[in-house]
Amino acid sequence: MRITHGRIAALAAVCFLSACHAPDAGNAPADAGRRLFGSIPFEPCTLSSPLAPSSIDAQCARFEVPEDPQRRDGRKIALNIAWLPATDKGGQAPDPVFFLAGGPGQAATEYATEIDLALREVRKHRDIVLVDQRGTGKLSALVCRGANGAELSLSPQDEADADAIAAYAQRCAQALERKADPRFYTTTQAVSDLEAVRAALGVAQVNLVGVSYGTRVAQQFAARYPGRTRSLVLDGVAPNDLVVGGEFARTFERALAMQSEFCQSLPSCRARYPRDLRTQLRGLKTRLEASPVQVDFRDPATGQRRRDTLTADTVVGLTHLFSYMPQMMSLMPVVIDEADRGEYAPLMALAQLASRSMDGRMSREMQWSVICAEDADRYRPDPKDADTVLGAQTGPAFFAACRAWPHGTRPAGFDAPLRSNVPALLLSGEIDPVTPPQYGERVLKGLPNGRHFVLRGQGHNVGAVGCLPKLVGQFIESLDAKSLDASCLDSVGYVPPFTSFNGWEP
Repeated sequence: MRITHGRIAALAAVCFLSACHAPDAGNAPADAGRRLFGSIPFEPCTLSSPLAPSSIDAQCARFEVPEDPQRRDGRKIALNIAWLPATDKGGQAPDPVFFLAGGPGQAATEYATEIDLALREVRKHRDIVLVDQRGTGKLSALVCRGANGAELSLSPQDEADADAIAAYAQRCAQALERKADPRFYTTTQAVSDLEAVRAALGVAQVNLVGVSYGTRVAQQFAARYPGRTRSLVLDGVAPNDLVVGGEFARTFERALAMQSEFCQSLPSCRARYPRDLRTQLRGLKTRLEASPVQVDFRDPATGQRRRDTLTADTVVGLTHLFSYMPQMMSLMPVVIDEADRGEYAPLMALAQLASRSMDGRMSREMQWSVICAEDADRYRPDPKDADTVLGAQTGPAFFAACRAWPHGTRPAGFDAPLRSNVPALLLSGEIDPVTPPQYGERVLKGLPNGRHFVLRGQGHNVGAVGCLPKLVGQFIESLDAKSLDASCLDSVGYVPPFTSFNGWEP
């Protein structure tokens, strides 16, 4: 089992008429078992997530949009929409929150439980609307299947081979012919879809909460429909001019350096790991590149004994994935150190667990449609990547499919910085390995009514950390980010690295 550079990219890498939304519009009765929100009929549904311990009750709907906006009588795409009604019916506000998922390639509805937790304060007074971006989710996913109906796949050994990725993308595109046109699954088309949903819901304005790639969608919507945008919350900020995937190697290296520096500042951690994490990780990578090892381990899902091959890609990919979450990253020093001593089983078990948890959580094909149209032609290799843990091949592997994948174009000015007076709250984790705080600072320059919170010791997507749910709720109510009392964030800090499998020392 391998977590390769291709998987790193896949893992790391959520109109036409306008009207005011009356306070009780979302509660109007429709047919038996249905509720109307604007002109869209919703039905009760239950949403769950593989990473969440419980499910959540919601209202779900199917909403059709033209695949090609220029051919309104042509093929239609069915978008999956979930509505989480405001919990305080007496104080329901007229402008809902649209949550925009990351990726690109994640479906917003698949994160409903986590969203409900992060936006629990907001939901007291506002409806939360989750729209699965075209190409994702259960209704409009771009999925390549062979003649027998089985989903096409790329063999693990080819995941880091640019030519093999391009050949696979070509086979995949051929399988989609007459079923879907990947050229129309871009951010620009997704923004049009959101506006169509807004109009159908009958609301004058929306509050946009975007995470990671979703912050790009939010910025594009705000630029195109400024009068429809009441507020922005951008969590893990991706500037419009960022080449998504082009800086992964360097931003991950920065995160590793900060993790190592924090460990060296703690006497117990420094004593346990005299060589810093980056040094050990580089050495382990070099050794496994030269000679992958067969590992006997206990499968974390079944408890059965298994044997599999541990490669350098597995180690680097797992570390990159865990670096998004400080609580998970705290495991890596002890796991890497054990592997450096020849005990590979814990590392292999974690890799298996991570791979299973992430399988099916991202539409690779939709991701290609976005990055090939919006980023690939702007990518320029950086010589500095060669001296990083991820290495110089990460960028080329990320964009390899674009040689063969049918893709659209981006409109003029797409990568221009957002300049807007819209009230905005920007959130970053100090050690985020993919959207570091400097990205948020770049975007903040164009938002005079914005404010940027950087959470000490935190990683990618921080909206649910500490008191941020309360602050986000206060911001969306007041539209005044600069008056927020953020002193409660002072208690947020680093997660100490484990010094043994029993945890960290006090």
